[in-house]
Amino acid sequence: MSLAVTAPARPLLTGQRLSILALLALAFLGVPAFASPWTIEAILLPFLALSLAGLGLNLLTGYAGQVSLGSAAFMAVGAYAAFNIQLRLGLPLPLTFLFAATTAAAVGVIFGLPSLRLKGFYLAVSTLAAQFFIQWLLNKFGWFSNYSASGVISAPVLGFAGITFDSRESRYLLALSTVTLITIFVHRLVTGPARINLIAVRDNETAAKVIGVPVLRTKLAAFALSSAIIGVAGVLWSFTYLRTIEPEGFNLDRSFQILFIAIIGGLATIRGAFLGAGLIVVFPLLLSRGSAWIFDGGLDAGSVQLTQRIVLGATIITFLILEPNGLSSILDRVTARVRTLLGRT
Repeated sequence: MSLAVTAPARPLLTGQRLSILALLALAFLGVPAFASPWTIEAILLPFLALSLAGLGLNLLTGYAGQVSLGSAAFMAVGAYAAFNIQLRLGLPLPLTFLFAATTAAAVGVIFGLPSLRLKGFYLAVSTLAAQFFIQWLLNKFGWFSNYSASGVISAPVLGFAGITFDSRESRYLLALSTVTLITIFVHRLVTGPARINLIAVRDNETAAKVIGVPVLRTKLAAFALSSAIIGVAGVLWSFTYLRTIEPEGFNLDRSFQILFIAIIGGLATIRGAFLGAGLIVVFPLLLSRGSAWIFDGGLDAGSVQLTQRIVLGATIITFLILEPNGLSSILDRVTARVRTLLGRT
């Protein structure tokens, strides 16, 4: 008679998984059928692209502890790589995404090399060089923009297997599918053995070396993977949302926007990237609608934009003081409170 004790079988579909499946079903089926064109164009498409960029930065900053201020530059690398591969070689869509991600990863490794010697504020400044250098490169050499006189190029329509992603619904589904697949990949990565190396490097590099973690290789791998994901986000930003590509679309403001998404949402959490992107995308729209309602069109566009930035900045500062762990932590507390009220402690 065996005395072995087996662990209780874990239910295949937990409440959390069911919630995610329901959300995906709504996103894939309900949104294309019922969402208004404004909702898709103004909210969902930028939300998806920025969520993916925030996810990439969170992998580098939240999990590996490496600070970067050059995220927009890696978005630009991905977007311009995809444009040129479509223009000059016309490769299939999956290969275009792969080429854009690989190019962004290679550039990310180059600018990640200083992380082998620098930390914290000094590393942040060195990654800032990527922002200025990439923008200068794209403005200096016309080959990248196919010698466009204005520097603004139209993103070609993407297509694959006879399907053309030119309508807003098809562009939305392409962006959603891409973000979903990459999010699943990142989730498996940060819940697998690689998480140990990333967290060890983030928390204490010396201790990580003592226990045998390859610190240098882990850092460069984090830079490469983070840059690849952000590069794909640049493709979505340019090809599915703006449908134009220009260096100014990937300026320093965009880098700080992605950094805010990662911090406000919650570092070292996957859902934090989505929560932070939701706030960054939706809050300015609410401010715009609110100012139009309060002042009844009495403010010009410049004053409205300046007011929005002031209110958004004050809100971010207040929020970080009250909840440094981000929106993900607030969601945890709300979920726990609801379960308590429902008697599911």
